[in-house]
Amino acid sequence: MKTAYWLQGGGCGGDTFSFLSSEFPNVVELLHSLNIKLLWHPSFSHVSPTEHDQLFTRILTGEQPLDILLVEGSIICGPAGTGMFHTKNGQPKKEIVFSLASMAQNVLAVGTCASFGGFGSDTVIEAKGLQFTKREKGGFLGVDFTAQSGQQVINLAGCPCHHDVITGAIASVANGIQLELDKYQRPLEWYGTTVHQGCTRNEYHEYRVEESDFGEMGCLFFHMGCAGPLVPGPCNKLLWNQQSSKPRAGVPCFGCTDPEFPKASPFFETPNIEGIPLSLPMGVNRAHYMVYKGMAAAAAPEHLQKRTSKV
Repeated sequence: MKTAYWLQGGGCGGDTFSFLSSEFPNVVELLHSLNIKLLWHPSFSHVSPTEHDQLFTRILTGEQPLDILLVEGSIICGPAGTGMFHTKNGQPKKEIVFSLASMAQNVLAVGTCASFGGFGSDTVIEAKGLQFTKREKGGFLGVDFTAQSGQQVINLAGCPCHHDVITGAIASVANGIQLELDKYQRPLEWYGTTVHQGCTRNEYHEYRVEESDFGEMGCLFFHMGCAGPLVPGPCNKLLWNQQSSKPRAGVPCFGCTDPEFPKASPFFETPNIEGIPLSLPMGVNRAHYMVYKGMAAAAAPEHLQKRTSKV
């Protein structure tokens, strides 16, 4: 039997709600089928504080093996590195994170806050991701940290992380599968393509048929701040609750899998120079892009230009 422990750091709990949205399999079926014993989850475990403290002690002494540590939310290190803005029984939560991570066979950072720091990384609370602070490797656990398996922290980015990514990652590590990671330690299985590559609006994007309002059918990249061509993620392929995604519903992707999320500029505006976005799709030459998009817009098919007004 494998064991798992879910630790809540500085966060909103959105990744827990995403995890509970899993349907194929649901959370109970997942744990049962993988023979995983969930030692603790702050939202639905019902052991007493004393029993939890005893469990924690058994893990730290090695009496209770810990196969999978899942951390949701950032590691709060403020003020001035003390961690006293976020405590449990008077002890900085960051010390608990370090102790458990040191004993775990595998460590999963669930969500962008746990992966990269997210909200509060540039403030007095000194929020950090487990092994990154935004794009800078190191984070709270340090550059050289590896779990007992020898694997570095696996970053399941997203705000929140997609439920199928969470369940897939748990299933992988429970079965001893070493996931291939990108340079920000996100599994390529789910972060190997951009959100844009699964978008149903790709034809509008290619012909630069642009929108400047929510709920319309055209591309949301040029005016509405859509980050789909800029960030990796599975949202347009796995879909949320097997139903939809932000772009499919006419809402721009706001790039929640990126280490810099949340960005300083407004979510629903595209910074540009003369109508050309400052941030272009990965690997695109700006001069070529300007020429190509101008020609593409002039050649847009009639069925794209005369689209109906609402999705």
